[in-house]
Amino acid sequence: MASRIEHRAEYPNGVSEVFRAETSEEALTARLAEIGGKNSALLSHSADDDGARYTLRQGIEADKLPQIVRKLQPGDLYVDREHTFTRDGDGYTGTARATVSGMPGEITARTELRPRGDGSVVETRGEVKVRIPLVGGKLESFVAGELTKLLAREAQFSREWLGRAAR
Repeated sequence: MASRIEHRAEYPNGVSEVFRAETSEEALTARLAEIGGKNSALLSHSADDDGARYTLRQGIEADKLPQIVRKLQPGDLYVDREHTFTRDGDGYTGTARATVSGMPGEITARTELRPRGDGSVVETRGEVKVRIPLVGGKLESFVAGELTKLLAREAQFSREWLGRAAR
């Protein structure tokens, strides 16, 4: 069984501005520096007005992990996230796939960036699957919760980024 991920972020900015704040190399590098964790990196990147493709690595230090995770995987964890966005009408649709070092399973998500009133909305829906007997469900719930918090922090970063760009 998988644990669901759902997140929604609204912006007062237009789709093009939000797309650049979410996918430009400059914005992603700054976001990783601020909230990416230990040894975070932008591993690959390409973007234009028609879409984007990039891979992020984010680190989680061992002392910030729950005991159950430290027992299964000693040391720091790394999350590699592959994102793809494609222009879709007046917005963008995207997919993401993430893997966690040392953990059998996967994280998948679909994202839509659409105009909403005078601004934009980004909606992400996905799921976490961890294939470890007896404890997989607990890990899925933990990872889904942490990812939802991360998506909220990333959305807040993008809002601040857009606010700085408007000045």
